[in-house]
Amino acid sequence: MSESARVPSRPHGAEGTVRQVLVVEDHPLFREGLAAVIDLDETFSVVAQAGSGENALTEADRTTPDLVVMDLGLPGLSGIETSRRLLRAHPDIKIVIMTMSESDDDLLAAVRAGARGYLLKGAPREEVLHALHTVGQGGAVFGHHVAERLCGLFAALGSAPASKAFPTLTAREREILDLLAGGLSYRQIAQRLFVVDKTVRNHVGSIFAKLQVHDRAAAIVRARDAGLGSTAE
Repeated sequence: MSESARVPSRPHGAEGTVRQVLVVEDHPLFREGLAAVIDLDETFSVVAQAGSGENALTEADRTTPDLVVMDLGLPGLSGIETSRRLLRAHPDIKIVIMTMSESDDDLLAAVRAGARGYLLKGAPREEVLHALHTVGQGGAVFGHHVAERLCGLFAALGSAPASKAFPTLTAREREILDLLAGGLSYRQIAQRLFVVDKTVRNHVGSIFAKLQVHDRAAAIVRARDAGLGSTAE
């Protein structure tokens, strides 16, 4: 099935509802294979596929799915930002992340973005379908190993300072992100840290990559959500 193709939907009902699914994944073979697996379950109907975040938003508006299976590493708009925008436009949609990423930052970002499930690619068919059934019925599923990490992360966040909210960032990157979240410009940060502007911009590029954001505004939102930005004054 090609990107954006639509499969005829099965009828909806109250109990035994056939839940409509949007699959968002930039690798066509994996996307089509995943869609085929989901469609074999008679309680689901894959109504659309998308290979980018932008296309996912368009397809969600067109098909109004019940469930979205979302990759994180999308070209252009990230899976995290796509999830946020989807839920703003369609609050009833339930999102399950399926990704190669084992990053703690990605896991926390997905939860904060509103994901109801987080599975690693390579999960067996039964686990994928179980997650979709559970999330479709209002539950949440994070897989055995992911759930253990999530519990550990929230426990750590409860006792750690906000500056440790992004464990993959270096100390300098966290410092710069904190200053960004506090409203300082690149030049002001450079002056504060006694470095040249280019050094700050290089660090910011690394921060964007690790947080999977594409601009300063998105990075600031992530940082402030984590409690950063209070030490810039």
